[in-house]
Amino acid sequence: MLLMKGMALLPFMLSLLVLLLHYHNEVHCYGDKQLLHLPWDTVDSTCLSHKSRQEKGVTILEMKHQDYCYGVGVKDWNKLLQKRLILDDLRVQSLQARIKNMASTQAHDVSDDRLPLTSGVELGTLNYIVTVKIAGRKMTVIVDTGSDLTWVQCQPCKSCYSQKEPLFNPTASPSYRTVPCNSSECQSLAFATGNTGICGENPPTCNYVVSYGDGSYTRGELANDQLNLGKTPVDNFIFGCGRNNNGLFGGTSGLLGLGRSSISLVSQTKAIFGGFFSYCLPSAQSGASGSLVLGGNSSVYNTSSPISYTRMIPNPKLSTFYFLNLTGISVGGVTLQDLSFGKSSMLIDSGTVITRLPPTMYKALKAEFQKQFSGFPTAPAFSILDTCFNLSAYQEVDVPTIKLQFEGNAEMKVDITGVFYFVKTDASQVCLALASLSFEDEIGIIANYQQRNQRVIYDTKGSKLGFAQESCSFT
Repeated sequence: MLLMKGMALLPFMLSLLVLLLHYHNEVHCYGDKQLLHLPWDTVDSTCLSHKSRQEKGVTILEMKHQDYCYGVGVKDWNKLLQKRLILDDLRVQSLQARIKNMASTQAHDVSDDRLPLTSGVELGTLNYIVTVKIAGRKMTVIVDTGSDLTWVQCQPCKSCYSQKEPLFNPTASPSYRTVPCNSSECQSLAFATGNTGICGENPPTCNYVVSYGDGSYTRGELANDQLNLGKTPVDNFIFGCGRNNNGLFGGTSGLLGLGRSSISLVSQTKAIFGGFFSYCLPSAQSGASGSLVLGGNSSVYNTSSPISYTRMIPNPKLSTFYFLNLTGISVGGVTLQDLSFGKSSMLIDSGTVITRLPPTMYKALKAEFQKQFSGFPTAPAFSILDTCFNLSAYQEVDVPTIKLQFEGNAEMKVDITGVFYFVKTDASQVCLALASLSFEDEIGIIANYQQRNQRVIYDTKGSKLGFAQESCSFT
């Protein structure tokens, strides 16, 4: 779902579709190389039920990739992968345009209530799903760190897409209440969604609109009810009750917003979880599942490396997003030389699929990767990916390790599943899963493809982000 000032769900299918290709690939790490075995399996379209548990003061929800659960019946994965990359590129272009417009805005215009740039509109992590309950009804929703407003489809629905669970019925919930149009929650919609709340008639409820760049949208009324995250209740949770919805949301019931505005889940549960959450994004392979941890107890993580932290870079004009400072990149142990490192902040986003780097930075990475991978035949470029190889004649290959360094000596080692994008199931077209921005002054994005099998920790109270290696599993 391409968010209107950005793209949202586009990336969701893209990312996992790719990994569905190397479901049981074995990976061995040694030095600055990783050994990748290349057997291919068929797709297991069974979607396991989502589990949850409470442990050591935190709530843990099982995460799955949306394509794993809703990708049944896709006949041409290659065609779909191509489409998703195109949408991912459109999303990034739209995001860059909005950021550029905001950068030229005068300071006195930035401080008012009419900020058009919002988490939910500019970015969306619409790739991964969890199951929650609203008024006791199970809802499978897309987890989105780039959105603020949580919403689900509601009865009666003027226009709704097909979803897995029954539509939420407000009349069946004695605790359901609409939000008045003169409330502070209604007024916060301008900042959180890019559109001001609209007063309905009889009664004067607060109506919301969120539009996406590919024509997708959700419209409805702002309301509150009890949300259950596993066994953790959240009373009077503000969310959108969508009466008119359309777009690439798959079979989900809606979206869970993990942005930074006052109506996001993170802000509304601050008294419970202290502004902490983390995730481990799984692959799309059969049975793969990750976890969304709400709360700051790191002892529940299954990390295999120490957590390293970097500070969140403040950006008053884009305050609902998560920024960090990329200070270096190494490929196969070789540190790249580029003067732009450390000079501008980058977004970290679970909604964008492919990481985007400034042109000179990407050229340096591409050149070093090609140098170290020169023994393998090349293949044609694929959409936004221009560094591709034909690995169909190989049973295993040595892949250079890519490491991203951040301010404060924090480091993220890109998992092997985040290095290559498998375009063809026979490995005849395998591409480096990073791309270049169009211009040097655009903001780079650390996307979800490179975040797989990492524990990514968001400490909004301490204003810092943490990284540690973790093989995603829900146990």
